Amino acid sequence: MKPVLLVTGGSRGIGAATARLAAQAGWAVAVNYTQNSQAADEVVRAIRADGGQAISVQADVGDEAQIMGMFAQVDAKLGRLSGLVNNAGIVDLPARVDEMSWARLERMMRINVLGSMVCAREAVRRMSTRHGGQGGAIVNLSSAAAKLGSPNQYVDYAASKGAIDTLTLGLAKEVAAEGIRVNGVRPGIIDTDIHASGGLPDRVKELAPQLPMRRAGTSEEVAQAIVWLLSDASSYTTGSCIEVTGGR
Repeated sequence: MKPVLLVTGGSRGIGAATARLAAQAGWAVAVNYTQNSQAADEVVRAIRADGGQAISVQADVGDEAQIMGMFAQVDAKLGRLSGLVNNAGIVDLPARVDEMSWARLERMMRINVLGSMVCAREAVRRMSTRHGGQGGAIVNLSSAAAKLGSPNQYVDYAASKGAIDTLTLGLAKEVAAEGIRVNGVRPGIIDTDIHASGGLPDRVKELAPQLPMRRAGTSEEVAQAIVWLLSDASSYTTGSCIEVTGGR
């Protein structure tokens, strides 16, 4: 039996790269998506074509009922969960805090923070030896923004990722004796389409020359860190956050 992994936001970018790499490492992967079923199905097809096992699961992680339905589907189709990658998240258009609406802030925190916390809750209920589980690993996607603050751009996103850092640390200590390791990955400027979704399609091109390594990172480079944290190779690592920022 292959260990079962759920990757939220797994249809594109870092999530898709993680799903593919984890499948190559022997995980049965549930690829979560919100709207783009075609992209998720392409990831699943690629994994299966390579001899791996994968399913796609639709759910908006900003909605608790949909999260519960997603975990139920994974239980039924793949079996008991051994790994979770809390990757789903959003950015918004550049704005100062004094320009941000309540609706924007509520959406940001609901998806990026509440969604990740509830997914972690459901994973712990399945993995923890306290609940009859066999242990497992959770990897939370943070961001360099959590340390930089992202002034004049998206302080709300940065704050949501700061919350993810705190979740990672606190939950790691809470469940360390129950067979679960919880770690984070903090990407920097990575060449994915999240920048376009935040209204800055040229952000990678503009910032790359300013980075210590003079280039943006790739989704695959972030996925390598995530899959290492999921693996037994990191068996004594918990409560940590790996920087994948090119020195930023």
